[in-house]
Amino acid sequence: MSSSIYNKLINKEAKLAVIGLGYVGLPIALEFAKKITVVGFDINEERVDLMKRNIDPSNELDSSEFEGCDIEFTANLDDLKDVQFFVVAVPTPIDDANLPNLSPLLGATNTVAQVLKKGDYVAFESTVYPGCTEEDCVPVLEKVSGLKFKEDFKVGYSPERINPGDKEHTLQNVIKVVSGCGEESLEEIAKTYELVVHAGVHRASSIKVAEAAKIIENTQRDVNIALVNELSIIFDRLGINTYDVLEAAGTKWNFLKFSPGLVGGHCIGVDPYYLTHKAMQTGYHSKVITSGRYVNDSMGYYIGKQTVKKILAQGKSIQNAKVLLMGATFKEDVTDIRNSKVIDIIKELRSFQVEVDLVDPHASSEEMEHEYGVALTPKASNDYDAIIVAVNHAEYKKMSEDDFKAMMRDDKGVFVDVKGIFLGRIHDLEYWSL
Repeated sequence: MSSSIYNKLINKEAKLAVIGLGYVGLPIALEFAKKITVVGFDINEERVDLMKRNIDPSNELDSSEFEGCDIEFTANLDDLKDVQFFVVAVPTPIDDANLPNLSPLLGATNTVAQVLKKGDYVAFESTVYPGCTEEDCVPVLEKVSGLKFKEDFKVGYSPERINPGDKEHTLQNVIKVVSGCGEESLEEIAKTYELVVHAGVHRASSIKVAEAAKIIENTQRDVNIALVNELSIIFDRLGINTYDVLEAAGTKWNFLKFSPGLVGGHCIGVDPYYLTHKAMQTGYHSKVITSGRYVNDSMGYYIGKQTVKKILAQGKSIQNAKVLLMGATFKEDVTDIRNSKVIDIIKELRSFQVEVDLVDPHASSEEMEHEYGVALTPKASNDYDAIIVAVNHAEYKKMSEDDFKAMMRDDKGVFVDVKGIFLGRIHDLEYWSL
């Protein structure tokens, strides 16, 4: 190759495209567009139209972030024909059987393959199991384009590390892991990412190592949260508060500070299944990771059951009970409802014939209805037997016990504080937390 791809990009002789403009792809596309010429591609035309008007469909970025960016948003394949560096940032979900669903990734790979030319680069950012890029994606690129891997085009892997709702750990200031299919491609890909990641990049020794590094980040968190969730079940049976225990244990310098809670979202609740799936293909049945997943996936049902027990203990009939569930998103202060475990609490309560109202200042009722068949209640009433604060939205943290008491049917109300944010602040209501 005459001139390096990096030099062509910074001299604006070549374009970079980001395929998939969700909560991962859009921030990367805009950052690159401050330095080089970018094409932002998404198959969803409605989203593309919003971005053309400087609106982030994920509600993560301010419209000012779009200003001064050399970027063209499109859903048209023809606009990718003169691109030489592709970044693929599409979701990698799981199906109903908790198996990897590579359809979005392979679909995006197929899109790139249709416009791939000699000398082009493709960098994947989606979280996958070790081996996926070279074993699943590269064959699609070769077959559709008719080109040869390494000889005609180069591939790399650089896992995303974006944390939705987090304004501190952004793309620019978190070290980025990068990898390539050889020394030359590693260097070109690393230098390209260094344009936008001020914290620097870590050059992984291979694509597989980079894939594995990403997947164990979330698996480690998942297993640690599962341990604390299990401890919380044990401590509840012993009549002690988990948060009091964690506060005491946390005074030791090397105690890991994890809290119990619902583990949803499209990272921690999903990625470990990619790893256990790959392990299974090698003939190894993962035990610790699978156990952790089981514990975390059952927490919503556990919270629902405990709430029912608390209502019954107040001498009430469960069939006539009404519960308010506060929070529907997968974590605080975001609009994202994907893989939200709050739905499990609702399912459990409804299995006892309990009437459930769901409110959330950030979630879309239409999206909830579409995804889970559960609409949001426009306005909370004042006849609840129990209130469950499931998500720590800033709006909820400001509320007082009097606010909650005003929404209860009588003075025998049950208050369930999933994340323990009201610990020590609830005195009159029957209080329970994980």
